[in-house]
Amino acid sequence: MTAARLDKQKTIDLRKKHIGPSCKVFFSHDPIKIVQAQGQYMYDEKNDRYLDCINNVAHVGHCHPEVVKAGAKQMELLNTNSRFLHDNLVQYAQRLQATLPEKLSVCYFVNSGSEANDLALRLARQYTGHKDIITLENAYHGHISSLIEISPYKFHQLTDTEQSPHVHVALSPDTYRGKYREDHPDPAAAYADNVREIIEKVDDKGNKIAAFIAESLQSCGGQVIPPPGYFQKVAEHVRNAGGVFIADEVQVGFGRVGTHFWAFQLQGEDFVPDIVTMGKPIGNGHPMSCVITTKEIAEAFMSSGMDYFNTFGGNPVSCAIGQAVLDVIKKENLQANALAVGSYLSHLLEEQKEKHPLVGDVRGRGLFVGVELVRDRVKRTPATAEAQDVIYKLKEERILLSADGPHRNVLKFKPPMCFSRQDADLTNFLFVLHILYTTSHTEAYSDQHA
Repeated sequence: MTAARLDKQKTIDLRKKHIGPSCKVFFSHDPIKIVQAQGQYMYDEKNDRYLDCINNVAHVGHCHPEVVKAGAKQMELLNTNSRFLHDNLVQYAQRLQATLPEKLSVCYFVNSGSEANDLALRLARQYTGHKDIITLENAYHGHISSLIEISPYKFHQLTDTEQSPHVHVALSPDTYRGKYREDHPDPAAAYADNVREIIEKVDDKGNKIAAFIAESLQSCGGQVIPPPGYFQKVAEHVRNAGGVFIADEVQVGFGRVGTHFWAFQLQGEDFVPDIVTMGKPIGNGHPMSCVITTKEIAEAFMSSGMDYFNTFGGNPVSCAIGQAVLDVIKKENLQANALAVGSYLSHLLEEQKEKHPLVGDVRGRGLFVGVELVRDRVKRTPATAEAQDVIYKLKEERILLSADGPHRNVLKFKPPMCFSRQDADLTNFLFVLHILYTTSHTEAYSDQHA
C-alpha cells in the first residue's frame, strides 16, 4: 500500500524535525519537491517538469526502464552476498575490466564513491608500506573520516581542525585561475614539479608517499581540466618515490567525456593509473561502486592476513543493474551522444563568452562542462552572487543547474547522458536571458557604488 503524499510544507516540516540540519537541500529558499523522474526530466508534486542539468548519477537517464527491469528481475530471484558463487559478479567484473587497460584487472565491489576511495587508500598503504597521501587543492573524495582528511573542499570548512600531518595538498592544475595559467609555456610540468617538491619535503622529514589521488577532472573544485601530460609527470614522480597513483572516476567515468570511456584516458595512452575508483553513474542511482587495481596491489592487500568482505558489495542485484547500465550506454550510443551534444553545448556557451564579459571561461569535455562567471575578466574576480542569481533564475524557468568551485562561481553542466541538442538549445537560450539580466543588475549596482 502506497502512503498518501504529504503536502510540500508538511514534508519540509518533517525534514526539519527528523533529518540532520547539516543535510542541505538545493534551493534552500524555495526547495523543490521531486516525486518522479524520467530520462533527463524531473517532476514536482504539481507535475511541473524540470530539465535536469546536474544529475550525473542518473547516468543513462532517470528510471531507465531497462535498468529498472534488470534490478527487479534479479531481486525476484536472489540477492545475497559475494561469499556465494554467482555469475553476475564475475561477468560484470569481466565487462568492467574490458573497458580499462589490461593491467587494471582486479575488482573490489563496494557501495559508494566514499567506500571506494577509502578502500583505495587502504590498498595503496598496504602495497607501499607508506602512509602519506598527496591530494589536490579543492579536491573532494568522500564524506567519511579518512576522506575528509584528503578533501580540502571539505576540511577547509572545519573550524579548529588541524590538517593531518600525513596529508599534503598540491596545487590544483587549474590553467584559468591557478598559479600557472594558459599563458605558461608548460603548465603540466610546472604543476607536476609542485608535486615533486612536496615529495622531497616529505622525504626530508623521514616519511614516504603512499599515493597521489586526484579526480581525473575536478568537479567540486570547479570543473578543472588538467593540462595534457600532467598525470604522466606526476605519476613518474610519485612512483619514483615508491607511491602509487589513484584516479578517482566517481564523477566523470562511464563515457561522460565523450572521446573516452574514462576521463583519465584524456591524458593519453601512455598513462595508466595504479588504482581506479568509480561510483555515482555506475548504477544509475542504485548504490554501488568499484575499485579496480593491478594484480600486484591486490596480492599485497591479501598478504596483510585480513580478509576483505563487504556485505552488499557485488551482490547479484547490483551487478545486474551495473550490467544493464553498460548495455544501455552501448545500445543507445550515449558516449557518442555525450561527445556530440557536449561539443554543441560548449560551442553555444563559447559564443556567449564572446558576447558577455560576465562569462570568464568555458571549459569541459563531453557532457562535463563548467562556465566560470567573473566580474572582471582581467582580474578574474569571482562573480559568486551573480552565479547564484543565474541558478535561481533558471530554476524559475524549470532548468536545474548548480554552482561550485572554491568561490562557488562555476556553473556546472553534468546532465544525464541522454541530454539532447534541443535541451542544449533551451538551456543556452534561457542562460543568455539571465546572463543579460544579471549583467544589467551588476552594472547598475557598480554604478550606484562607484
